[in-house]
Amino acid sequence: MSVDLSFFRFETSQRLRAEGRSEGHAEDILLILESRGIEIPEAARERITTCTNLETLRAWVIRAVHVETAEDLFADEA
Repeated sequence: MSVDLSFFRFETSQRLRAEGRSEGHAEDILLILESRGIEIPEAARERITTCTNLETLRAWVIRAVHVETAEDLFADEA
């Protein structure tokens, strides 16, 4: 019996996987900040959870380990 895997090549499935990665990175950022005892204001939480740019989210994950405040995640951005 063969399994049709064509769905995984469609744009919709690629978009869904990207959304899942974005959500996962956002959850990681929040978890890191929370575990470090850093307060996350609602505006920062909203910005983190609505971001869909994987490159930005990856940078924020790395910064989350070092920042003193949640707002510091966004310090280098104009």
